[in-house]
Amino acid sequence: MESIICGIQQIGIGVSDVTEAFKWYIKAFGCDIKILDDDKPAERMLPYTGGKTQPKRAILAVNLRGGGGFEIWQPRERELKYLAEKPRLGDIGILACKIKSSDIERSYNHLKKTPGAILTGEIEKNPAKKKHFFLYDPYGNLFEVEEDNYVFSKIDKATGGVNGVIIGVSDIDKSAEFYEKLLGYDTVVYDETGVFDDLKHINGGDKRLRRMMIKPSRPIQGPLSEILGTSHIELVHSPDIQPVRLYENRWWGDPGFIHLCFDIRNMAGIKTQAEALGHPFVCDSGADFQMGEAGGHFTYVEDPDGTLIEFVETFKIPILKKLGIYLHLKNKDDRKPLPRYITKALRFLKVKDL
Repeated sequence: MESIICGIQQIGIGVSDVTEAFKWYIKAFGCDIKILDDDKPAERMLPYTGGKTQPKRAILAVNLRGGGGFEIWQPRERELKYLAEKPRLGDIGILACKIKSSDIERSYNHLKKTPGAILTGEIEKNPAKKKHFFLYDPYGNLFEVEEDNYVFSKIDKATGGVNGVIIGVSDIDKSAEFYEKLLGYDTVVYDETGVFDDLKHINGGDKRLRRMMIKPSRPIQGPLSEILGTSHIELVHSPDIQPVRLYENRWWGDPGFIHLCFDIRNMAGIKTQAEALGHPFVCDSGADFQMGEAGGHFTYVEDPDGTLIEFVETFKIPILKKLGIYLHLKNKDDRKPLPRYITKALRFLKVKDL
């Protein structure tokens, strides 16, 4: 059975206060559909948590305009390790989270008025001639809001959800091969080297960079694919700096972008492909994993530089848990999107209070 990458499910963000951060991400990016809220200890990430089970709280939420979600993690009962300096373009790891916008001017004005958002400049154009702008959240994480017309549900919000990421790498060609062969990001949108005007306000953006944007050629498919929508990955390398590896000597869950997660079908097929590429699973929850009221199977691999890529095969999502109503996905068609009247039922998970 062929494995299927349905889309970017979420980006993991380590924070010091999950409630405060969740409130901010709702205001800034409209991610008010709370899929799960879990406070069980992280027992299955031992290679990245010092070999010990770590207490935590995690919230996963999405924006029904379409796009990936945010998985916000707060490690508990331990001291957090912060980066000594703000990440630069050219450092190794997830450098920025991309956000969908079908109205870039509205998004810009909304975020300009959002307390805690630090916009770095004006609206610019990337090498693909698409409008975008950058901002930092209150915790020092970099976001790129991009012109993108994909919309799942036409709700009144200033942005959509996650559109992709910028990943700093040591060898773009090697990394591009990994993301193509394992994840299907096989189409090069652009591949350019130089000093770029649209990056001039970003830390490290004044240096010479090679940047390559890649996306899948295959149309979106899978039960939840229409919520997650389209996505792309931008790989960045600087020949002019000595890069910092963003999670070197830090634990998973420490502040920053901790992983990029893909919603998938057929975990066994992913495992075979990953092993054939020399990137075996480094964590495997097993197929009976429960996180809050949701259920599924998660695994991780490392990309060529050790950046964590998560795979989740979702089996169950609560809709109205007090009434025992769940969305069951285990036996659904692996390729076909669910009917929209079903997926739009996720609106019942909209946050009313925290």
